[in-house]
This record gives sequence, C-alpha cells and structure tokens, in this order.
Amino acid sequence: MTQLSINTTQNVNINFTAASVGDRIFAQLLDILVMIAYAVVVGVLLDITGLSTTIEAMDTWSVMGAYGIIYSPIMFYTIVQESLWEGQTIGKRIMKTKVIKLDGYQAGFGDYLIRWLFRLVEILIGYGIIALIAVIASKKSQRLGDMAAGTAVITLKNKVNINHTIIQDINSDYVPTYPLVIKLSDNDVRIIKETFETAITTRDFATIIKLREKVLSVTGIKNQSGNDQDFIRTLLKDYNYYTQNM
Repeated sequence: MTQLSINTTQNVNINFTAASVGDRIFAQLLDILVMIAYAVVVGVLLDITGLSTTIEAMDTWSVMGAYGIIYSPIMFYTIVQESLWEGQTIGKRIMKTKVIKLDGYQAGFGDYLIRWLFRLVEILIGYGIIALIAVIASKKSQRLGDMAAGTAVITLKNKVNINHTIIQDINSDYVPTYPLVIKLSDNDVRIIKETFETAITTRDFATIIKLREKVLSVTGIKNQSGNDQDFIRTLLKDYNYYTQNM
C-alpha cells in the first residue's frame, strides 16, 4: 500500500497508509447503495401519499424543481456527510477510510466542496473511469479532486497501540483544569501529542514553547498552571476526560 508522509506545521512527520483502490471502490459502491435506497423509499412514499400525481400535474419547470428538491440529498450526499463526519461518508465509515489534508490538519468545508465539484466530472462522467485512472496513476493515490483540494483518502485499519493514539490513562476521580480544551478536535490533539512526544525525546524545548503558544491562542486559555511540559500533559488528560464523559 502507498505510504503518505505528512509534514505538519510543527515540522513533525506523520505517516499514514493511503486507502487502497479496492477500499475506495467498495466505499463508493456502498454509498451508491445508500443513495439508491433513499430514492426507492422516497419514490414509494410519493406514490403512497399521492404526491407524485400532484407533482406530475404541474408544469415542466415546477416538476423539475420539485423533484430536484426531493432528491437533492442524493446530489449533495458526499459533501454533506464528509463535512458533518470529518471526511467520512457511510461507505467510508464501513470501509474504515477517511479524507485528510496533506498538511496534517482536518479538511474543511472548502476542501470537501472542491472534491465534490471534481466528482461531478470524475465519477458522473465516464462512470468513475477518470477517477480510477487518476488514483492508480497518482503517487499518493489521489483522484483529481484530491489533488486540487490538497487531500488524500487514508485507511484507518492500521494496527496501533495506545501509545500511538490520543488516549490518556486518567483516574476516575480526575479533576480537569482547562474546560476550553474542548475547542480542539481529535486531529488537533493527535498532532499536539505527537509533536510534544517528539520534542521531549529530542529535547526540543523551543518547539514545546511554540506548541504551548499555539494551543493558548486556539483555545483561548488564559491562566496556564505549571511549566510548559506540565501544561501540555494536563491539556491532553483534560481532553480525554471531557471526551470520555460527554
């Protein structure tokens, strides 16, 4: 499988495995099945309620507009789900794949929009052949939409131990210090943890200072207790406390 080495803004390399062509195809097929199921259910409901007869009695433009609204979830299926589920659709969740940015950060709505617009060309035209050729030919297993958005689809099937995750061991009676830590996402905390551990190993205290400053600016935390290392360790534990008890 293709390995992706992502260099974050903290100059930390994170390695991912690109999703295989097979995983991407199966995820797409599953999503298509979901869309077909939606269309069938909606069609049956329209017939049962008699709305289909009412709609078809309208003028041509009204009929097109009505059906366009009713079936819009199919058209906007991927962009809506990837935006809400941080780079995943139902098919991607089942196949354990996810869209990420090549700079290590979580992709945003603009990135998903670019991928969706290119999808209209890559998948709807030529039945996905353009996308398939692009993924196979690309060094990072990217389709054209990924290249334009600076994203890639990775697999989440990698075997990792607790040291490679954002999970921290906290006691049941743990009392958190920084409630504003919930402003961070799982991806933010993963980058913080990996950057911090690398900096500790290499004794790169300058990076720890920059990391602390970045966290303070993003979260809005005003009162930092302890030194920079203690602050980051407490922050990681606090995030685990709040996410495990939400």
